[in-house]
Amino acid sequence: MSKTTPATAALNKAAIAFELFPYDYDPNAPRVGLQAAQALGKAPEQVFKTLMAEVDGKPVCVVVPSDCEVSMKKLAATFGGKSANMIKPADAERLTGFKVGGISPFGQRKATPTAIDETATLFDQVLINGGQRGLLVGLSPDDALRITGAKLADLTA
Repeated sequence: MSKTTPATAALNKAAIAFELFPYDYDPNAPRVGLQAAQALGKAPEQVFKTLMAEVDGKPVCVVVPSDCEVSMKKLAATFGGKSANMIKPADAERLTGFKVGGISPFGQRKATPTAIDETATLFDQVLINGGQRGLLVGLSPDDALRITGAKLADLTA
């Protein structure tokens, strides 16, 4: 497994301190984020999953705790829209340059507006996908917000 991905390169370029957390990715896990948390011995609420959605037809990136579901109503409101829905996996891969299960909010092919769930600020370090299946990066919530330009919001159902 390569430890250099577009996500880690973007973090390095922005001079953001991060820690690598490789784990054995299970493509058959019913919930990949929870499987990652378990594999690393971390609390599920500290391991964040990255999802791609659309608000009023425009792509957005959503980062929420692995044990939570996104509220489409709250997501739409966060971006001043009327409706939100998940993007098809193939479209998410084409848009971000990452494979599903390895999508990161950092170093995407085309930067998209991003929102991070407000619970991230409860931790000194959050774990977010590092740009490939089986690799998370640990960094401060403030740094994650800064590099993505993300909105901090209540995003979970």
